[in-house]
Amino acid sequence: MITEIVTLRLPGILAREDILERFDASARVWADNPDLIRKNYLLDIENGIVGGVYLWKNRKAAEKWHGPEFREQARQVYGAEPDIRFFDTPIVVDNVTGTVVKD
Repeated sequence: MITEIVTLRLPGILAREDILERFDASARVWADNPDLIRKNYLLDIENGIVGGVYLWKNRKAAEKWHGPEFREQARQVYGAEPDIRFFDTPIVVDNVTGTVVKD
């Protein structure tokens, strides 16, 4: 599994409600993505940072969904270039389901 952390520094101040509307508008798309295991939305309103933490089946899937088209969409929606980092994720502890998943 691969964890991908995407952050964007907003060029201006947006209201929390505006950001949450943008998050909500994209949630269904990510919920229907067959390669995505989980996504957490990130919001640091004080520092003007938004983003997401994605858990993917593999790096190929992450790169497929976050290529040039995603980057352009992020620039259009948030007015910022996304910073993307990948991490190998060999073990996930899920306290909701009571499971430990090993890659």
